[in-house]
Amino acid sequence: MNVKKGDWVLVHNVILNPDQRAPQVPDDTKKVPLEMWVKGFLNHDASINDEVEITTITKRIVKGKLVETNPYYKHDYGKCIPELLQIGLQLKGILFGGEDCE
Repeated sequence: MNVKKGDWVLVHNVILNPDQRAPQVPDDTKKVPLEMWVKGFLNHDASINDEVEITTITKRIVKGKLVETNPYYKHDYGKCIPELLQIGLQLKGILFGGEDCE
């Protein structure tokens, strides 16, 4: 996949390997590398997994492995919980005297 100069991308870097972590870091944290993901505009045409240079929104120049094009947030707050909808309606009735008080 060819990615063009100026495309919005995500790059990845390993900042510290596990053996380079500070001694005061908790044991479970020491076992994994310190990683960095940065979004920005690609400075030169490239392909996924290439080492590239990007310019961030704040005009910083960052180098890293090209991971993704047009990255977006993939998290959410989970599925709808019908019981919580009912609790919200009940609470509204208790606090405001029912549906007529909107």
